[in-house]
Amino acid sequence: MKLDKTDIRSSKIKYNILSMLVYILGVILLIQLFNLQIIKGQEYREQSNTRLTRESVLKAARGNILDRTGNPIVSNTMGFRLDLYKTKVDNQTLNNTILNIIHILEKNGDKYYDNLPITINPFEFTNQDEEFLKKWKKRNKIDEKSSAEDCFYSLKQKYEIQSNDIEETRKIMAIRYEISQNGYSNTKAVEICGDLSRESVMELSEKNADFAGIDIVTEPIVSYTSGNLASHILGTVGKIDQKELEGKENTYDMNDLIGKTGIQYVFEDLLKGKNGIRQIDMDIDGTITGEYIAQEAVAGSDVVLTIDSNLQAVTEKALKDNITKISTGGFSSRSDADAGAVCVMNVKTGEILAMASYPDYEPQLFVNGISNEKYNEYQQTAALYNRAISGAYAPGSIFKMITAIAGLESGAINTNTTINDTGVYPHAHKPVCWYYTEYGRGHGPLNVSGAIKHSCNYFFYEVGNRIGIDTIEKYAKYFGLGKKTQVELPSESSGKVASRAIAESENRTWYVGETLSASIGQSYNNFTPIQMTKYISMLANGGKNIDVSLIKSIIDSNGNEMSKQDIDKFVNERLGFDSNENNENLNISQENLQAILEGMKGVTSESGGTAYSTFSGFNVEVAGKTGTAQVGNKTNGWFAGFAPYENPEIAIVVVVENVTHGGYTAEVARDIFAEYFGMNANEITETQEAVPSTQIVR
Repeated sequence: MKLDKTDIRSSKIKYNILSMLVYILGVILLIQLFNLQIIKGQEYREQSNTRLTRESVLKAARGNILDRTGNPIVSNTMGFRLDLYKTKVDNQTLNNTILNIIHILEKNGDKYYDNLPITINPFEFTNQDEEFLKKWKKRNKIDEKSSAEDCFYSLKQKYEIQSNDIEETRKIMAIRYEISQNGYSNTKAVEICGDLSRESVMELSEKNADFAGIDIVTEPIVSYTSGNLASHILGTVGKIDQKELEGKENTYDMNDLIGKTGIQYVFEDLLKGKNGIRQIDMDIDGTITGEYIAQEAVAGSDVVLTIDSNLQAVTEKALKDNITKISTGGFSSRSDADAGAVCVMNVKTGEILAMASYPDYEPQLFVNGISNEKYNEYQQTAALYNRAISGAYAPGSIFKMITAIAGLESGAINTNTTINDTGVYPHAHKPVCWYYTEYGRGHGPLNVSGAIKHSCNYFFYEVGNRIGIDTIEKYAKYFGLGKKTQVELPSESSGKVASRAIAESENRTWYVGETLSASIGQSYNNFTPIQMTKYISMLANGGKNIDVSLIKSIIDSNGNEMSKQDIDKFVNERLGFDSNENNENLNISQENLQAILEGMKGVTSESGGTAYSTFSGFNVEVAGKTGTAQVGNKTNGWFAGFAPYENPEIAIVVVVENVTHGGYTAEVARDIFAEYFGMNANEITETQEAVPSTQIVR
């Protein structure tokens, strides 16, 4: 087909138009490219720099720890953290920047993170473990044979620190080491300081341009809202150490807090929460230009305890005041009382309403690192030791109800059986009753109730001799003695029940004399205050076994409550408890039990009772028992009791070290009962009536 001239002309016009459009479009694109790269290039490069996203950790708040009424005992306050991002500066500028930051922090009393395991003046490793040092040197590419001083100067060279001042060098090195261990970049920060003071916040914010890469972040700070209250229950948090960090690098970093003791330790996995992500925009010079939350942090679960804050405070004060009174001669004699413990328990549920150990400590001091001076002070006084669950003491006469139960239930005696206390027991090593030591004669004929009221050693020597140690051991273990209560705390002691097996383990023969001693709470018997409180609670509730607990509930950040079964499973796994404990029910005769409780009531409510002077005129009827046990050169005093007598609600056990008479400790229980039952403590009349002070076991 042949095209005519008109068609050819039309095609050329279309081609020319298309070519012109392409040309014009190309010119426009070139002009725009020129505009972008040359005319506005600087502006867009700055915008590009500010749009480089950096990630920062958004710390999750730890869960609160609350008392049974919902009152927070450990919570979170908002504080500040100092982060540092990598910027385009040389090592010398970075080192100078770090030193200037440190000067500001030190001026305002802020502690920066320092994990460098080398000290100066003299040069020493802070961790002397050979395996640790070997791994540390290898990780930092330092010869294995290098001394602490060699390692110091090796790192100085590595970080290109030019200062000749060894102390300045050490400060810079601490932060450079922090950077090398945790890593940092222009998108990932290294944390320099936690709990930054407001003075440092203001000064660093004002001079932001002088400190390239710094970022001040708002974060939650653990706060013990009631000072020393319940310190041994709550426990401490502190910076995670290398051993704790191993295997947890995905959830913790070197400067994270972790529960170290107490509830904080046991429930760490639930209290911790999950960190979020904060994204920030920062220009090329390290100045922040914008920020937003990319992933919200999830707060940890709240742990609700069974304790009552008010009752806990009264318990701690009563114990402290009692120890002070004993040590300053406030009773008829003076002794070097210096420590003790108290446990208060619901007799029906096993819930711990208050638990104190003296001396106590201030857990807040551990959050940001306790000073060596304060830590050494706590070590010297054993203030960190929880005597309520870890201290195992000879129980003395408060054990006598076990011997009584064993005698009654085995049929060796009945509620009407009388035994004539002549003062000197005529068998074995011929031990004497404390009453004979005091007054030169025995108590005379007593039944089981009277023997408990008067704490007659002779009576229980005879019962123990009739039934033997195996029967005593059986009933002691039934009431929870000699084994952990499995309270939700670490470091609980099992205690020890006197038995043939224990003697054999020490290559000793069991003699009748040991049975006599064991029957009045001596020999190998050693129990914790919390075990003794469970035992007294079981006496009060009719002999029923109870599960001792400090945990009321656990509630996550969405308000979901953890089941009791799941809590038990969690605790068992955490503390290595056996969930299949033998809970055999011995079906204690209520008639036999009542005879024992009658004796305990006589201790506090009848003239001649060993705690009568303390509870005379008290508005609530209390059943109790005092005990004094000499161990070596040390004598410990006990009071154990429950109230009200007719319908028991709570049991209290008190132990004070270095006393002359167990009856002195009864005032602690009296003050706690008064608080629990809503009495005005000022209306309680305190007697200074003298009581015997030279007994051995009573």
